[in-house]
Amino acid sequence: MQPEVMMKKKCISARKASLVLFLCQMISALDVPLDSKLLEELSQPPTITQQSPKDYIVDPRENIVIQCEAKGKPPPSFSWTRNGTHFDIDKDAQVTMKPNSGTLVINIMNGGKAEAYEGVYQCTARNERGAAISNNIVIRPSRSPLWTKEKLEPNQVREGDSLVLHCRPPVGLPPPIIFWMDNAFQRLPQSERVSQGLNGDLYFSNVQPEDTREDYICYARFNHTQTIQQKQPISVKVFSTRPVTERQPVLLTPTGSTSTKVELRGNVLLLECIAAGLPTPVIRWIKEGGELPANRTFFENFKKTLKIIDVSEADSGNYKCIARNTLGSAHHVISVTVKAAPYWITAPRNLVLSPGEDGTLICRANGNPKPSISWLANGVPIAIAPEDPSRKVDGDTIIFSHVQERSSAVYQCNASNEYGYLLANAFVNVLAEPPRILTPANKLYQVIADSPALLDCAYFGSPKPEIEWFKGVKGSILRGSEYIFHDNGTLEIPVAQKDSTGAYTCVARNKLGKTQNEVQLEIKDPTVIIKQPEYKVIQRYGQVSFECIIKHDSTLLPTVLWLKDNDELPDDERFLVGKDNLTIMNVTDKDDGTYTCIVNTTLDSVSASAVLTVVAAPPTPAIIYARPNPPFDLELTGQLERSVELSWIPGDENNSPITNFVIEYEDGLHEPGVWHYQTEVPGTQTTVQLKLSPYVNYSFRVIAVNEIGRSQPSEPSEQYLTKSANPDENPSNVQGIGSEPDNLVITWESLTGFQSNGPGLQYKVSWRQKDVDDEWTSVIVANVSKYIVSGTPTFVPYEIKVQALNDLGYAPEPSEVIGHSGEDLPMVAPGNVQVHVINSTLAKVHWDPVPLKTVRGHLQGYKVYYWKVQSLSRRSRRHIEKKILTFRGNKTFGMLPGLEPYSTYKLNVRVANGKGEGPASPDKVFRTPEGVPSSPSFLKITNPTLDSLTLEWGSPTHPNGVLTSYILKFQPINNTHELGPLVEIRIPANESSLILKNLNYSTRYKFYFNAQTSVGSGNQITEEAVTIMDEVQPLYPRIRNVTTAAAETYANISWEYEGPDHAHFYVEYGIAGSKEDWKKEIVNGSRSFFVLKGLTPGTTYKVRVGAEGLSGFRSSEDVFETGPAMASRQVDIATQGWFIGLMCAVALLILILLIVCFIRRNKGGKYPVKEKEDAHADPEIQPMKEDDGTFGEYSDAEDHKPLKKGSRTPSDRTVKKEDSDDSLVDYGEGVNGQFNEDGSFIGQYSGKKEKEPAEGNESSEAPSPVNAMNSFV
Repeated sequence: MQPEVMMKKKCISARKASLVLFLCQMISALDVPLDSKLLEELSQPPTITQQSPKDYIVDPRENIVIQCEAKGKPPPSFSWTRNGTHFDIDKDAQVTMKPNSGTLVINIMNGGKAEAYEGVYQCTARNERGAAISNNIVIRPSRSPLWTKEKLEPNQVREGDSLVLHCRPPVGLPPPIIFWMDNAFQRLPQSERVSQGLNGDLYFSNVQPEDTREDYICYARFNHTQTIQQKQPISVKVFSTRPVTERQPVLLTPTGSTSTKVELRGNVLLLECIAAGLPTPVIRWIKEGGELPANRTFFENFKKTLKIIDVSEADSGNYKCIARNTLGSAHHVISVTVKAAPYWITAPRNLVLSPGEDGTLICRANGNPKPSISWLANGVPIAIAPEDPSRKVDGDTIIFSHVQERSSAVYQCNASNEYGYLLANAFVNVLAEPPRILTPANKLYQVIADSPALLDCAYFGSPKPEIEWFKGVKGSILRGSEYIFHDNGTLEIPVAQKDSTGAYTCVARNKLGKTQNEVQLEIKDPTVIIKQPEYKVIQRYGQVSFECIIKHDSTLLPTVLWLKDNDELPDDERFLVGKDNLTIMNVTDKDDGTYTCIVNTTLDSVSASAVLTVVAAPPTPAIIYARPNPPFDLELTGQLERSVELSWIPGDENNSPITNFVIEYEDGLHEPGVWHYQTEVPGTQTTVQLKLSPYVNYSFRVIAVNEIGRSQPSEPSEQYLTKSANPDENPSNVQGIGSEPDNLVITWESLTGFQSNGPGLQYKVSWRQKDVDDEWTSVIVANVSKYIVSGTPTFVPYEIKVQALNDLGYAPEPSEVIGHSGEDLPMVAPGNVQVHVINSTLAKVHWDPVPLKTVRGHLQGYKVYYWKVQSLSRRSRRHIEKKILTFRGNKTFGMLPGLEPYSTYKLNVRVANGKGEGPASPDKVFRTPEGVPSSPSFLKITNPTLDSLTLEWGSPTHPNGVLTSYILKFQPINNTHELGPLVEIRIPANESSLILKNLNYSTRYKFYFNAQTSVGSGNQITEEAVTIMDEVQPLYPRIRNVTTAAAETYANISWEYEGPDHAHFYVEYGIAGSKEDWKKEIVNGSRSFFVLKGLTPGTTYKVRVGAEGLSGFRSSEDVFETGPAMASRQVDIATQGWFIGLMCAVALLILILLIVCFIRRNKGGKYPVKEKEDAHADPEIQPMKEDDGTFGEYSDAEDHKPLKKGSRTPSDRTVKKEDSDDSLVDYGEGVNGQFNEDGSFIGQYSGKKEKEPAEGNESSEAPSPVNAMNSFV
């Protein structure tokens, strides 16, 4: 047993209100650990460990040894009383006491007489802390007197008459064992006709000629003295008369029609009936109004003796024996009453207390009649024992308050009635001890990673020490949700990780001192099967191999075990076990099965299994197996009130032997057409004896079962209606629960018609208030399963019982259940509510429990209502949302997690029962301290120049306190993405922008920005920016203003790009907060938009845009969330008939317009291209070459000049078809582009476009209608 210190809570009922209030408080007691070294050092009152039995019968020829052994610290001394007075053993030379013991040895073998030492002895063991006493030991020498001489006349009996041969043995101590033998010392044969009674007499139900003999001898064996006494032989002569007259049964013993018997609880009840009659009667036993107890009832002496072991009060009642032969019957009723010597309900237990603590000794016993309780202190009646101000006696309870070391004593509780007594010693030991740690120093614990680790700190001290744990000798005290601290001192780490390895120190302290102990914890890697055995199909006589490759901690030694079908491998040389595999040679059919690889280390175990299937060449045509045919010719015979015999003829088994038959029955009286399971028998059996219930109209059918399945049911048998009888059982699931404060609702599960045993089923509902001397109140109801008792007090216990009855009588007496009347709302609010703020997000609330009597119901627990009143860092007030935490049971504290830092909260506490909640305690106000802020809401970098950048930011969404400053860190990044030196700037909290000067031109910088409170720094936000090379155009590219428009399973990504031509973009994305690698999608061409498809609905993603080329770079990250999954999707407009028709009409109009334009062109002659270009002021219109599909040069001399700063004019009005379906139909200006899910354009594109060569594979495609329109305008 692991040493531990435990807190015990007890609430003792008493007569006085003040005493009730005192006892319902917490009572603290110490358990002394079973540590041998500790027990040797602690003072302890005496405890009796061994004593002789209360009724001690001794052999008068041997020395008398009266045992009395006791332990204590210091070792106790012993004394004895005899017949209530001091027994001075020093004055009797025949009596000695064993050294270091209280055991007496009375020397009988050297001249002493056992009769002189008869009497009542009691042993007392005493030391400085009290005295313990033994039971009263009654010493009596055994006796084996001789048989009194008597003149025995020969017995002459007529054939067929009854006969009793009396034994009448001498009275001995203990009573002798009786048996009958002949002159040759052979036991006389016994049978249903001839048998020995409990009193030793030999009974003949009827005599036969072979009973004639002259040596019927009764023997008495006295076990204590190992002697046998013999009675004089008895002669019996049987004479015949013809014809022999048959007679109906007559009881030889007991006589009369009734008798009584009293037996004690726990003893063996023996009832006997022996009958005369010809033919020899058969005896049967029943209990009136009930059943003989199962598993405790036995029949002996050819069923003439009924034996019930371990009897209890429930076995009281009338037992009837019935003797029957072919001419009639006779019966006798024995009324049995079970009384009870005292037995313990709660025996007093030793109590170890600290000075100033409280405690109780409880002594509760029961019996019939109820025993009386008396107390002794150190063997003296407590009424005349020395006064102790800390002690108060209240019936079966002794209450101790503010004990001192002088309060140590041994108390005796005596419970007695007319059938016996119980005596128990229990000491009160008041100890003042400094703390001791019993766990061995430097104990090593080894645990598998991610498993619980339990570090012991078994301790003892008085008063009870407080336990604290530290990691390492000088580490800080362990606290937090990652640790569990058990009452016995054990530290539990629920999920031990690698970093949990190290030394842990346990410190125990009380007001008398402090001590500590260090233990070591090692975390090991788990054992893993990295290559598991796989399912195999192998032909007969082939070879198969299963792999089992493992990975384990290098300091652990694994062992590998192979099993077949969860059992050891066959002892066969064909099975070869390698280091990491199992090979089976020459496979046979019996190798078919499941093979399991089990890997064990000293700390863990893993396993993996695979199935081996052995197949053969295609077999010859298989035999057809089928379900059996149904049985037929059902016949009922031997009909009795409670049984009948059913027989049948099996149907064809169809090549699969019948394994069993299932018998079902139909109750045509209560449930016609419904078949129920009755029993089943082996397939070799075609008859069965069926047990029946009264008042049922039975029909039976039989179903045959083989390995293929079940047959169809047979045709039903003939019907058989059994007679009515009293109900055999009472309703089940009886409950008493009030629905209102002034009622009691009694419910039960009604009996079925099958269980009713007869017509007129009703229920007798009885109730009375518990622990009040009230009579039972009863009503009889029918056709219901509920009864409501009105006008009850609120929430008091009731004893309830429900008994079934029908027109023939009552069921057996039902057992009682305890229910309660209705609950009402609690009356009182918890008091003394205190809040302890642990940190900025966690607080602990304490309260005093309400008195149990004010709960007025079953205590469900306490509810803490709490809400935020105000955030101290923001003036705005939000909608008040109250939160509720429920703490089950009678807890008096709880933790409030998830609080917002730097806020004002209110809370109150309410007690709850099954009815609802009680009144709230007064609101308690508390504040949480400051915490670290969230990251700034945004960071923008604008206005890049040669040597400066402008930073703008937003304050944190959750300041969690008073902002003290902002911290800006930045460093340059070169073309190989290497970081330069880091510069840090502290910015006042009231600033929202900053111009950074003296920067290097044409340099990329990475910025880290976060806010601070007095507690510390919050999360940082990052951004990158580039200073320009000159005032005309930046040398290095830049991607900014990454925007997303997300739908359910896709998202449109767009961005702005500034930099050199021919940049190749890509989009990287992943799930926000995930550690997985970014997924990369290549953007076709140099477009500034892309559609991400195949996204998961309702998921938050992160995204960034990059460019590949001379200097690869990425934009800052953006976060978006896809829409939730929809139950049904909207209809795609592109698939609607009206939309298709409209598009066809538009296409037709465009075609007509094109034809008209071509006609006009052919009639109008030359088309003034140059004039049109001048009219549009666009120097870069490029006609299409017809030979290769590329754009020709049609411009003035300034075609190759760079665009001016800020120009947004597109360089090409053609639309190029890309390989992907994310094609851009047209380019516009001014706003960001937006796209449908299929990539079609629904907005305008914003950004600079340079000339792009058309792809060679597009040379065969016709120009788009838009280009054609541009050509003809």
